[in-house]
Amino acid sequence: MSLTFLVPFCLIYVFGSVFGVNRKDSGPSDIPLAVVNASANPAAAKLVAALQAEKTFHVITNFVNPDKSTRPLTEDDLRPKMKANEFHIALVLPPDLLREDALGLHLKILTDPRNEMETQMVMGILQKTLFSNVPQLLGQSLQTRARGLVGSPRMDSFNAAIADNVARTFGGDRDQILANVQNGSFGFDQLGGGNGAGGTAGGSSDLFSKIVRIDQEQVVGQDVKSPMATRLVGGWAIQFLLFAVTASATALFYERDLGLFHRLLAGPVTRAHILWSKFIYGVILGLIQLVVLFGAGRFFFGIDVEQHLGLLVLTCTIAAAACTAFGMLLASIASSPEAAQGMATLLIMLMCCLGGAWFPLEMIPLTLRHFSKLTLVYWAQEGFSQVLWANASFFELLPTLGILAAMTAGVMAIAVWRFNRGKIFG
Repeated sequence: MSLTFLVPFCLIYVFGSVFGVNRKDSGPSDIPLAVVNASANPAAAKLVAALQAEKTFHVITNFVNPDKSTRPLTEDDLRPKMKANEFHIALVLPPDLLREDALGLHLKILTDPRNEMETQMVMGILQKTLFSNVPQLLGQSLQTRARGLVGSPRMDSFNAAIADNVARTFGGDRDQILANVQNGSFGFDQLGGGNGAGGTAGGSSDLFSKIVRIDQEQVVGQDVKSPMATRLVGGWAIQFLLFAVTASATALFYERDLGLFHRLLAGPVTRAHILWSKFIYGVILGLIQLVVLFGAGRFFFGIDVEQHLGLLVLTCTIAAAACTAFGMLLASIASSPEAAQGMATLLIMLMCCLGGAWFPLEMIPLTLRHFSKLTLVYWAQEGFSQVLWANASFFELLPTLGILAAMTAGVMAIAVWRFNRGKIFG
């Protein structure tokens, strides 16, 4: 029943939600984007508002203090938060957003591209949003260069002359044109417009790319030797490990049917001895499997394993313990090995979907994303990323390992309780 109906039904729902099958506007939504506005120009506030209106982004502009009070986010806040995996992309609107010495704009983007698909997708939408607001900002830049003349009769005459000429040559309301010019709208938005007859969107993008300077800084993972493989191997490794240790745990049913438990319990062996020996065997099996898989990643793709070997082995050990506890729990609540395997297939696939092993978490709808941190796949992947991608220290890695260890202890306690009350030793 599980493999025939539940697994396909759940996967269809999750994949449909991820790719927006039923939504009017497909694509990702509520991706965290930190924005620091250090510019006093009113145009900067309008740009922040445009980003907040974009459904793709969940714009973060405030820093939450320990006492729950807030203050505006600063550039110094960004790097520690990105290293803590709170968000992966940040936009800085510097004080010189609108340059006074030349026509143009200055922006800064900070990234932590621990998932290439997510980074490319977010950068594309971010640049689209920025460039769609560039025309008005360029008009503001022209006005800024003439700051010394603003409010003077000479500047007013200049703006009025532009409005008169545009209205006379192209038509339109002269007063409305004058208001637009004074607000910085000099008609740049018509350059190469995709809807116009006289240009292309590519022409507009080329023009803007020459006068918009975007400084980019990669905050985390600059020295990673094989970025793509480093991002992917951990997720796939934990998926295969879950299937392996679950199969090992469900072997308890076959050992019971062969009468092995009766023979063992006839000697100086308790049920706890049998369960914990099976747990230790699963941890050792999982550790060997993970080490072999990461070793294969090192051999085939050049993943930098040697530099992080100690913390990687520690993370693999605790991840293997969590996966083994999961398998033991399934064996303790299932009535047969077939039922255990069916539940394992359903739950492992759901955890891999929601935990980010198959695609970026940011592609998952926000309602489902809340469940990601309840899965051991998420925390195992987080541990591997901290070690191999972010080059985290032991103390930086400790909270992630603590959560995995707590999951292991809690799940194993339930499994032992169920085994002692069940009939698997009967």
